[in-house]
Amino acid sequence: MVNAIYGKKVGSTQVFNDSGAAIYVTAIEAGPCTVVQVKDAANDGYNALRVGIGDVKSKHVNKPAKGVFAKNNLEAKKYLREIRVEGTDMGYKPGDIIDTQIFNVGDKVKITGISRGRGFAGVIKRHNFHRGPMTHGSHSIRKTGSIGMCATPSKVHKGKKMPGRMGGKKVTVPYTEIIDIVADQNLILVKGSVPGARGNLVLLKKA
Repeated sequence: MVNAIYGKKVGSTQVFNDSGAAIYVTAIEAGPCTVVQVKDAANDGYNALRVGIGDVKSKHVNKPAKGVFAKNNLEAKKYLREIRVEGTDMGYKPGDIIDTQIFNVGDKVKITGISRGRGFAGVIKRHNFHRGPMTHGSHSIRKTGSIGMCATPSKVHKGKKMPGRMGGKKVTVPYTEIIDIVADQNLILVKGSVPGARGNLVLLKKA
């Protein structure tokens, strides 16, 4: 059975365990994902399931994507993504559904998504630098400070912590526990936070 599913981040809340302790959880609407194409190593160079997720109006789907769905007489979906698998002998075929049944409460999963974009940020926000003195005429309150080197090596090394674009990158949160599964609503509640804003697409994969 496939060990991953795509879902949409819904939001965060809290639940209470048997001992009464509050647990911060994030709700993910996982699937259902429709198998659109089965890729194998012989034809495509790797094994994967191409899946569609999310309802969308036909006018919002471009022609190449429409052709992919029409080839197998499937209804168009908002997203087309791939789930890597070890082999294609698991019995999946176009039209099959992947849903929350592949997981159980207590499973550990890796969650991958695009983090929130913070725009161009300075070193205090981006790298947690301390600010400079605010009194006695100091003009270096939130500035980066000296970055240069001496005559040797007389250059700035790569990877120097400096201002720049913050966020908007692929982030993976490892070993996140599944606290609860609401199968009739396709919801998976995972412990802790999940990268990205509400509505973002995330990948859940068994760790």
